[in-house]
Amino acid sequence: MAELTTSIDIDASPATVWQVLTDFSTYPEWNDYMHISGSPTVGSRLHIRPGPAAGRVPSFKPRVLKADENRELRWLGHLYVNGLFDGEHRFVIDDLGDGRSRLTQAEQFSGLFVGPFNRFMGSQTERNFTGVNEALKERAETLEKSVRSDAAV
Repeated sequence: MAELTTSIDIDASPATVWQVLTDFSTYPEWNDYMHISGSPTVGSRLHIRPGPAAGRVPSFKPRVLKADENRELRWLGHLYVNGLFDGEHRFVIDDLGDGRSRLTQAEQFSGLFVGPFNRFMGSQTERNFTGVNEALKERAETLEKSVRSDAAV
């Protein structure tokens, strides 16, 4: 078993981060690493495919395990069949106070091909996680500034 974890601090509320994270229809506007279709509700199946910056990453159809609004989105995916290469992916949003959040994106990998896959794709996967985090940060901070500006008027 292996785990990859990345985090980023965001100058936006957990509600704004959640809004950006779960508004899958807008991913092509801001996220060059992955595109998602489906519903962020427990039990639903998502379709995740690589964006133009993702490199040679396969598409997959994970099932949503947890959708705790403003706190955590978690899904479990399998490459082809259960047990070959499985990944439990999570986005956790921590409230840092003062309208700030920390987004932690992590995935726990298991299965027969974890070692070879991580040797072949591990650094690319980490770059993709970091890219998603940075793009989400930019999008959430832009939205938050817009909301704050509207409220000040």
